Amino acid sequence: MSNEKLLEINNLEQHFKLGKNNILRAVDGISFDIFKGETFGLVGESGCGKSTTGRTIIRLYDASGGEVLYEGENVHGKKSKAELKKFNRKMQMIFQDPYASLNPRMTVADIIAEGIDIHGLAKNSKERMEKVYELLETVGLNKEHANRYPHEFSGGQRQRIGIARALAVDPDFIIADEPISALDVSIQAQVVNLLKKLQKEKGLTYLFIAHDLSMVKYISDRIGVMYRGKIVELATSDELYANPIHPYTRSLLSAIPLPDPDTEKTRKRIMYNPDIHNYEDEEPTMREITPGHFVYCSESEYKQYVAKSNK
Repeated sequence: MSNEKLLEINNLEQHFKLGKNNILRAVDGISFDIFKGETFGLVGESGCGKSTTGRTIIRLYDASGGEVLYEGENVHGKKSKAELKKFNRKMQMIFQDPYASLNPRMTVADIIAEGIDIHGLAKNSKERMEKVYELLETVGLNKEHANRYPHEFSGGQRQRIGIARALAVDPDFIIADEPISALDVSIQAQVVNLLKKLQKEKGLTYLFIAHDLSMVKYISDRIGVMYRGKIVELATSDELYANPIHPYTRSLLSAIPLPDPDTEKTRKRIMYNPDIHNYEDEEPTMREITPGHFVYCSESEYKQYVAKSNK
């Protein structure tokens, strides 16, 4: 991981109108950076806005407010078709559902080569197929799979096809939106190990979105914890697991099942109640409690958290 920022998210907002006077603040003013070569994990319960964040970063949704800077350039600024094409090549997405994200009428070769065709990355059909075969082998499939259709594959294999499709245009940054949640547990580790291997070989940067905290710890360098459209805690993965500060993070960590039946019996669940915060009198913001460890809190909470961490 380098100290060079690849992505800067500043006060990003994504609001959806649900009726005349009803607005859903799916992403409510969040800021974080992603450095070149790192995996930034984004976790939280279903509906907290993490997938919407990923989709807004890659322009599947237009941002309601704030900015996304990729290599210093505003992603949501006005762009010509040529600029958009160039940007789309740098940033790719692996989707959550390997069943719905592949076109059932296209062969695997055509699915993977779609990006190659759009960006003109192959001189002729022979080179195109060579690239497809190479990508299939890169993700642990073989070239015989190229002429088959998605329904002929298992969930894990389909997700590998999705990864091959994302890699086809040689991106620098990949958003992995819950890429393992629809897969069998025995397959999840294979897919995550594949992502780690590819990162090492190709120098990729990931935004890894998930709700499974144990898997996120395994793959991420830093983690942001999301709750109701806000990032409530941000730290390195080791620090977050060793010293969770925000009550919501502690609640999430207490929900991780333990593989030992004896300790599992005594595991205490911590329930999170958002009403414990008094934000009417004090404005909460992201504050640094210890170096590199940020928590969304008010001034009085900040003092409590700092006092606790200095003990």
